[in-house]
Amino acid sequence: MKIQKVLTLAAPVIFSMTLLNPTAVAAQSRFDEQFVSYPTYSGNDLELLVDNSGTHFRLWSPKAQEARVNLYDNGHTGSPYQTLSMKADRANGTWTASVPEKLYGKFYTFQIMADGKWKDETPGVWAKAVGVNGKRAAIIDLAKTDPEGWATDKGPAVKNFSDVIVYEMHHRDMSMHPSSGIANKGKFLALTEEGTVSPLGEKTGIDHLKELGITHVHILPSYDYNSVDEMNLQNNTYNWGYDPQNYNAPEGSYSTNPSDPETRIREMKEMVKALHDAGIGVIMDVVYNHTAENDGSNFELTAPGYYHRHWDDGKYSDASGCGNETASDRQQMRDYIINSTKYWADEYHIDGFRFDLMAIHDTETMNEVAAELKKINPDIFVYGEGWTAGDSPLAVDRRALKENVSKMKDIAVFSDDLRDAVKGHYSNAEDRGFATGKPGNEETVKIGIVAATPHPQVDYKKGNNSKFPYAESPEMIVNYVSCHDDLSLTDKLHKSMAGEPEKNMLEAAKLAQTIVFTSQGTPFMFAGEEIFRDKKGVHNSYKSPDSINAIDWNNKTKYHDQFEYYKGLTALRKAHPAFRMTSADDIARHLVFDKIDSAKTPNLISYSLRDHANGDSWNEIKLVFNGASEPQTVNIKKGDWKIVAKDGKISPAEGLGTTKGGKITLAPYSALILARE
Repeated sequence: MKIQKVLTLAAPVIFSMTLLNPTAVAAQSRFDEQFVSYPTYSGNDLELLVDNSGTHFRLWSPKAQEARVNLYDNGHTGSPYQTLSMKADRANGTWTASVPEKLYGKFYTFQIMADGKWKDETPGVWAKAVGVNGKRAAIIDLAKTDPEGWATDKGPAVKNFSDVIVYEMHHRDMSMHPSSGIANKGKFLALTEEGTVSPLGEKTGIDHLKELGITHVHILPSYDYNSVDEMNLQNNTYNWGYDPQNYNAPEGSYSTNPSDPETRIREMKEMVKALHDAGIGVIMDVVYNHTAENDGSNFELTAPGYYHRHWDDGKYSDASGCGNETASDRQQMRDYIINSTKYWADEYHIDGFRFDLMAIHDTETMNEVAAELKKINPDIFVYGEGWTAGDSPLAVDRRALKENVSKMKDIAVFSDDLRDAVKGHYSNAEDRGFATGKPGNEETVKIGIVAATPHPQVDYKKGNNSKFPYAESPEMIVNYVSCHDDLSLTDKLHKSMAGEPEKNMLEAAKLAQTIVFTSQGTPFMFAGEEIFRDKKGVHNSYKSPDSINAIDWNNKTKYHDQFEYYKGLTALRKAHPAFRMTSADDIARHLVFDKIDSAKTPNLISYSLRDHANGDSWNEIKLVFNGASEPQTVNIKKGDWKIVAKDGKISPAEGLGTTKGGKITLAPYSALILARE
């Protein structure tokens, strides 16, 4: 995520156990102790239930003095046609009201009285359908939003997390450029259109995803967020969406009719189904760690103080860098996160969740999230950012930090180790990494290659970010070199390799992604990298216009060689389980690094995957990475080797020829991959 309301940071600040002053961290603040005694409610009828006996409202607000429901004829204008007083159930902290009619087509808001004053209206925290701009909740029959064939819709089977290949995208980025050939630009429906091509005839949209071979799309926030005026879409306002408003309803600006609550829901489901029909899973980017507003958030308007963490003086704690942070360690908030993700998995058939600034949440909550989701869909993939953007009252040992990932089950974290070591540090545009000629990153790249698991040949003391093997399994690690945050890989290369020919940058990009796709763990790539997509050098493009963010599909022709190489990487990984081991023991046994003195021969890594690793058909796979700006020669043991990749070319199936081993020279910024039976 990127800081949007209070700060504009270069990227989330990584707070690890070694960086924080332990005396400054407590389990909770004295201000927050008052909420421990609040009764909680876990029923499935928050905040609306329609059945044969009528329409029923239940609001959780333990300390409200009074509560009421305002009923409206439409989702935006006019006064309430009726106001219902709610009755308190102090045993569980809820307020209830009912009418004997099914109020389908109507809208509602809640209001509570606190400190003798009525607070502003709110759709509540559980609104599953909303009117335009999300200010009023809608009463609809969800069954009527299901597209044809929805009852049998299902995402791809996932045996292991390491089998997943993630492609991170934003709705507008994929389709807004005139070259996309897509009619429903910037909409959910964009990914339902088949047969779309660029002006030069290259496949775009969903057909491009199928051609590339990825297994899952990670879509930036799709819930209803705060920053786009859905009544003035002609303004083409852009935002990533890390400013949550209604967590359980889709964003209206991605629908063809934001004023119709059913349309946004139906069209999002149609998108999911189209991707599933294409064999592609859908991962939802979720931002439960903070709200777009502080006192004006739906959380604060229903249960003041409860859902957010505070410091001892009562000020909002701000580990998100956006003005506040939520309190996952509080039972009602924990239940909310668990039940909200379950709702998306069940109602929308979502196949995975990427948790923004996951370390703001506690490990207990994350474990419960994963366990409950697995009951709905055993193939669900859960991962997140194992850091925060600031300090928090939550004790460090309870945070879902990357250093604490081994305390969690069925959850993975991003590897900033591999990211920064391969391309250069995220916060310094000019800084180079292993793949762009900077020495000294070899050991940290190895940490990424073994997915931060214990390995006898990796010296963690030499790691740039991590100093110990924090993952018990490669299934806990997501490897990447760029994402929506910070400079795109293309822009990073233009900045750090300024003065070199573009050919060198293209080769460095291939090398960087080769390291990602052949490392243990789950590979993750940023949309458009495969066609050398840039963002005009903009570091934090969260609200930049489409002219900055949209993918120019003409690049697929201009950089077709790049696309073919990336397509080859996905094919290689999918065909060979040696790159997808599932245990640390297997990695330690089958992955063997060659001895190279990095002081004498910098920017060179060589290793083998041996003995039919993970049941692979190849007995041995040799991988050599040359990140230097000049050719380097390695000595390969004698044998009958198939050349899989060399000098910026790749052919997993047919190969690029054969070699008997011996001395082989690698071009600058390139990878060598050999295989033998």
